[in-house]
Amino acid sequence: MVKAEGVHKSFGNVEVLKGIDLEVANGEVFCLIGPSGSGKSTFLRCINHLEKINAGRLHVDGELVGYHQRGDKLYELKDSEVALRRRDIGMVFQRFNLFPHKTALENIMEAPVQVKGVSKAEARERAGQLLDRVGLADKADGYPSQLSGGQQQRVAIARALAMDPKLMLFDEPTSALDPELVGDVLDVMRGLAQDGMTMIVVTHEMGFAREVGDSLVFMDGGVVVESGHPRDVLTDPRHDRTKSFLSKVL
Repeated sequence: MVKAEGVHKSFGNVEVLKGIDLEVANGEVFCLIGPSGSGKSTFLRCINHLEKINAGRLHVDGELVGYHQRGDKLYELKDSEVALRRRDIGMVFQRFNLFPHKTALENIMEAPVQVKGVSKAEARERAGQLLDRVGLADKADGYPSQLSGGQQQRVAIARALAMDPKLMLFDEPTSALDPELVGDVLDVMRGLAQDGMTMIVVTHEMGFAREVGDSLVFMDGGVVVESGHPRDVLTDPRHDRTKSFLSKVL
């Protein structure tokens, strides 16, 4: 589903990604861990072209991200073409980014109606189903200010799912939540994994990575330091840097 080849990304003189190579299989739960500033979130944002890479190649479901290729040359896609491809990639951020003036139901309906041209009646029915799926059927008419952080994040997940994505990106989705609210969000993500959704998850929740993840990558300094099955990496890391990091977070 995702293939990265020699991906580089710089902000000014600061090189954040220094040649990332990895593959994510269809239906896989792929976890990214590492210290702050290691490039995890930047890489995630590159996958749906919220950030433009400086070198390398990124493919999602066989298509180049952000570019098309003619011969040996790459040509950047128009914004409208990027947006069209981005429809198939759901993203859930640390902060929930819900529309404050819309109810939970209306937040979920918005993209299918505005982007896909789905009728309001159909979008409303689907939004209700998704709210039920994330355990918030009784909050359809609630505004974000009336919801807890965990509830807002579950609405944000439902909103991403409303576009029927082939890939879901989670950028530390529980890091802004009170500890007692984390479990409800992780339960929704477990359900998605059981349904076969392809997911790339930047997370500090090592228990979730161990339990649900199919693959785990430890990043530091813009490179992949170590990768493997989550249980192997978390219980018997090979690299000293991985050992040092895990000794502080486990």
